[in-house]
Amino acid sequence: MNSALSPSDQQILTALQQAVAAELERKRHLGHYVVTWQDGKALLQGPDAPQPPAAA
Repeated sequence: MNSALSPSDQQILTALQQAVAAELERKRHLGHYVVTWQDGKALLQGPDAPQPPAAA
């Protein structure tokens, strides 16, 4: 998939991937939750992630 990228685009993609990985590691180290996108919905992950309200 990435073989179609120009060299400069590949550099940008690599830099973004490294930045995201570093931020996720920082959040893990600090014990903070992260928000990701899965199946069209926001997914909060981590020990301190807020819980959704219970359905009534």
